[in-house]
Amino acid sequence: MPAVPSLSVIVPARNEAPTVAELIARVRATGLVQEIVVVDDGSTDATREILTRLANSGTPPLRIFSHQRSHGKGAAVRTGLAGVTGGIVLIQDADLEYDPADYHALLAPFADSSVQAVYGSRNLRPGNGRSNPAFYWGGRFLSWFANRLYGGRLTDEATGYKVVRTDLLRGLDLRTSGFDFCAELTGKLLRRKVRIVEVPVSYRPRSRAEGKKIRWHDGLDAIWTLLKIRLRRQQL
Repeated sequence: MPAVPSLSVIVPARNEAPTVAELIARVRATGLVQEIVVVDDGSTDATREILTRLANSGTPPLRIFSHQRSHGKGAAVRTGLAGVTGGIVLIQDADLEYDPADYHALLAPFADSSVQAVYGSRNLRPGNGRSNPAFYWGGRFLSWFANRLYGGRLTDEATGYKVVRTDLLRGLDLRTSGFDFCAELTGKLLRRKVRIVEVPVSYRPRSRAEGKKIRWHDGLDAIWTLLKIRLRRQQL
């Protein structure tokens, strides 16, 4: 069986001082990561100072990029993508909603050289917590909408765990800056007829009081992004 390519983890982070150190420790503890690329997206709390302290205190060391002001998750991913060196990229939020203990499951499908993209589905693992009803059902609607538009079979389009071969990811000409990055990536993969493999992952939703940043209008942005990519005439 072919070896799984080396893994680069991109961590977009904005004002995640309460969780970012624990998150980095968990990523390192997997023993599966070649490099961790953290993009501080204009944090105004102690996130940047914590990252600087952690940069050379463990294996692998952190590579830190900084935005002077916040540009959004998609912009942070694009900044990180420009600097990665691994054969596979995994997007990891800086909070603790998603657990790096699931990296083994997320990487396993890549032993098949034909697999180009893997999503971690919260909805395939019984017993996971749910966000508030608006976020939960909004996410389910986005999955249904993407499947209707593109003929897909996704159960969790809005998942934060998206893992893609680096060459493919760089070739998608990603342009969005906010949370609509997820919809852009999904739309461009499905428009190219890329098969997205889903695996079950754990999920511990956090509340707005705990720092959850996504808002209702981000769902509208995602719908529009999925639609405009589907209706675009030129080949992606």
